[in-house]
Amino acid sequence: MPEPSIIDSTDAAPLAGKSALVTGAARRVGAAIVRSLHAAGANVVLHYRSSSEEASALALELNDVRPDSATLAQCDLLDSASLSELADTAATVFGGLDILVNNASSFYPTPVGDIDENDWNDLIGTNLKAPLFLSQAAAGALRERNGLIVNLADIHGVRPMRRHPVYCVAKAGLIMLTKSLARELGPQVRVNAISPGPVMWPEDGIDPALRDEIISRTALKRTGSAEDVARAVLFFATEAPFVTGQILAVDGGRSIGW
Repeated sequence: MPEPSIIDSTDAAPLAGKSALVTGAARRVGAAIVRSLHAAGANVVLHYRSSSEEASALALELNDVRPDSATLAQCDLLDSASLSELADTAATVFGGLDILVNNASSFYPTPVGDIDENDWNDLIGTNLKAPLFLSQAAAGALRERNGLIVNLADIHGVRPMRRHPVYCVAKAGLIMLTKSLARELGPQVRVNAISPGPVMWPEDGIDPALRDEIISRTALKRTGSAEDVARAVLFFATEAPFVTGQILAVDGGRSIGW
């Protein structure tokens, strides 16, 4: 079996002819990942659950740049039965599937004493269960193309975040899932994860004092951006053919200065 080749980083379109499925692609980090992969030449399948307006606008933006290079796929990732259809759609619309980015995530506090089963099903479902079953559904198509899975983990999958035990457990599971899938799907499919730190704040805001404290704990003393995460995805897709089962921290050094 031929080994993946190292792609010349000077190539203006290193992912030309490749296709990618990104979950939670309509907004925030997901949208940045989609734009990065598309700018590198990939055709992209934009998964969304309810953000239809944002997803449609992003697909229109990308298709204006390169016609027929972006398409939409609506799916509730908590509906496990629909994940095979999502994977099949992604594998057929552009004639194959090279990259799966499991980005979609639920995030909210679940302090002990207030946790209920709905919290568990939602947080574990989006952050761990869906990546497992979608990866399983897409594995055949990815094997055919010596493909790549990138999971979006979190530094709090290694170090717990106060008031967020269920979320932390889910991301810890995703880190182990990444390593397990790398063993299960090799040698044809590489599986890695990105573990972001403070790159985007919660949409409902954050206490300024807490934000400043988090920033002070990074080695770089600043926040990152969604584009920092997107660049890491692009690295795995274009410059890392001998890297699998690894968790790349994109956190400004937060994980070393806790």
